[in-house]
Amino acid sequence: MDAIDERAVLVTSRQGAIFKIDIPSSQTDEVRGIPDSVAIGQGGLLDVVVRNSDIYLCYTKQVATGRYTTAIFKAFLTNDRLSNGKDIFVSNHSSSAGYHFGCRLVIHDDELYASLGDRGDRFNAQKPDNHAGSIIRISLTGAAINSAQDDWLPEIHSIGHRNPQGMTLMPNGELWAHEHGPQGGDEINVIQRGRNYGWPVVSYGEEYGGGEIGLSYSPEGYTDPIWTWVPSIAPSGMSFYSGDMFPEIKGSLLVGSLKFRRIYSVKLNEKQQPISESIWLDKELGRIRDIAVMKDGSILVLNDQADGGLYRITEVKK
Repeated sequence: MDAIDERAVLVTSRQGAIFKIDIPSSQTDEVRGIPDSVAIGQGGLLDVVVRNSDIYLCYTKQVATGRYTTAIFKAFLTNDRLSNGKDIFVSNHSSSAGYHFGCRLVIHDDELYASLGDRGDRFNAQKPDNHAGSIIRISLTGAAINSAQDDWLPEIHSIGHRNPQGMTLMPNGELWAHEHGPQGGDEINVIQRGRNYGWPVVSYGEEYGGGEIGLSYSPEGYTDPIWTWVPSIAPSGMSFYSGDMFPEIKGSLLVGSLKFRRIYSVKLNEKQQPISESIWLDKELGRIRDIAVMKDGSILVLNDQADGGLYRITEVKK
């Protein structure tokens, strides 16, 4: 989800729909003119981000019979309809697999960042000529930006990612992302241009059912996460909290958990380093899918329960 303004928010449905929700009244209208996405496995219509009246969507695109990739679509929003829509990015990796599409979008200045999962093939993440398992950076028109390294595709910003499903811009301008580890080893990373974040050469988790995966430390040439979870929490949306409505978490990172159905508040020190965590809304809202902080300090929480929806949090029982 992403807010249009302080009153309205856009929410995607993986099955292939976008809804515009008026927060005060809860009125919900479906937005027309979206691209043809394919809901296969973990794929479908995924993230949305708003810049003025321009809307950017990340979605699963069928490129051949039984083969799917990740694409980014840009369009202009007028009332409840998208117009002048076109793909501005299509991943060069297609697969029949329905796993690890990742795909969170962040706009910083006039650049768009997107996280792309390894599509269920871990070795994709160490191939800088392959979009899968990377975080890309493109202009808002879709143009590639100068290569991070000489032998990398120009739009690839970082590599070594398994399945990043949370990404946010911090107050100091840093891009942070978290990603799903295998069995254990979920992690938060500070994303920097040209860095290799290790997967699967480095992992703090293990194979499903047991067994090591790579190294449990980052040797030269690889970048360590700044926070890990063992066991896995299945992290989802992530947002930095700078509001005044909840002073006890001001300056903390909020991370949703699909597995444990809660929000983790990760406390940061003055150097913006994680030092501890606490639990919010434990099993009260089901599987947390996304989190957004509004200008008034309230928190929007989206879950993916069958009977769930969008919630605005203005008070938490002590």
